[in-house]
Amino acid sequence: MQFEEFESFSVSTPAAHAAASPLVRLQYLVDNTPAIIYCTVPSGDFKMTFVSNNAYNLLGYRPEQMVADPNFWFDHIHPDDAPNIFSSLAKLFTEGQRVYEYRFRIHDGSYLWMHDSLRLIRDEHGTPLEVIGSLTDITARKRMEETLKARGIEQRRLIGELRSAHEQLLQSEKMASIGQLAAGIAHEINNPVGFVNSNMGALKNYVGTLLDVIDRYEQAAASHPALAARLAALRAEADLEFLKDDVVDLVRESMDGLKRVKDIVQALKDFSHVGETEWQIADLHHGLDSTLNIVANEIKYKATVEKQYGVLPQITCLASQLNQVFMNLLINAAHALSGQGVITLRTGANEGWVWVEVGDNGMGIAPENLKRIFEPFFTTKPVGSGTGLGLSLSYGIVNRHGGRIEVASVVGKGTRFTIHLPVMPPAAANAQKPPTTG
Repeated sequence: MQFEEFESFSVSTPAAHAAASPLVRLQYLVDNTPAIIYCTVPSGDFKMTFVSNNAYNLLGYRPEQMVADPNFWFDHIHPDDAPNIFSSLAKLFTEGQRVYEYRFRIHDGSYLWMHDSLRLIRDEHGTPLEVIGSLTDITARKRMEETLKARGIEQRRLIGELRSAHEQLLQSEKMASIGQLAAGIAHEINNPVGFVNSNMGALKNYVGTLLDVIDRYEQAAASHPALAARLAALRAEADLEFLKDDVVDLVRESMDGLKRVKDIVQALKDFSHVGETEWQIADLHHGLDSTLNIVANEIKYKATVEKQYGVLPQITCLASQLNQVFMNLLINAAHALSGQGVITLRTGANEGWVWVEVGDNGMGIAPENLKRIFEPFFTTKPVGSGTGLGLSLSYGIVNRHGGRIEVASVVGKGTRFTIHLPVMPPAAANAQKPPTTG
């Protein structure tokens, strides 16, 4: 069906309105509908044969201009949208109709989103006659959809951050509880360890005195052969030489064991720093060694630890939080080892910054996972073996200190995590500034 172009007209009276022909009424309705009505040939370049006059108001093109250019429709579809239309337009001849949404370039060079509904018209023999389409401006709807989509993305991001913050809060509360428990255990253990250690010191002195007394008895009895012979028999019966050596070893090993207990208790206290919320000056090497004591049982059967400590200045930090980072990295390094391996600790300093590197010669991290390892809840461990929060929390702690974490990994060869920290973090500097007064 094709429409001829008509001159504009006016209907001023009911009689004149009633006298208007059906074709004039149809032209009036077509030109004043919100949708642009158009017709094209049903083949080839789909050249337009008719465009309703309202196209000028919406697109800025005159209908005769659009009809005169055989490639007008194709040439004005956005290049990103055209391939999808061209690749599926043939379905119009099998399905009889198609609906597209695409961007259409208007007179000023900008694009409007259009809803295009096409229908194929056939004659009584089924031969295609023409294609009738209607173009409706849906730009406002598309913008609203984009706005809603952006809001949805933002909401999902905020929900993710809220969930991460919630998990970090739970982790902080857990660490605080562990710290309180560690402090309580340290206090309870310190008392018996203290008097046992004191007793062992006294016992060591007593053993030394007794052994000295025995030696003097033997020296005094040397001038009395009968007594000396009896003492020699007693010495042999008691295996005194072995006892003298063994009792010294037992006392020394017990003292070493007590020192180990005291070191573990001190490590618990240093690691926890219960209630620590203020920045303090700390020695990172001391923090690393304390953390190694805490995780010793986790790694001692899987790895040897090689320390390559450089010269570090003391830094301003939240020591217990950094200890948590060290613990996460050390445990991850141990878990990355399939057999007996090596964990390397290296440190150094450069121009107001310090760095700590935790490396292993384990299985490494696949390249596709490297970009995601700091995401909350992402883990490559089997289900139930990890929460995926360790590295995420570590990233947040280091970021709070104004630092950064770098990772380098080769599958089958190992992984290195390097923490870079400023000697004076910006947050600590701001916290130490006195409040301003007006």
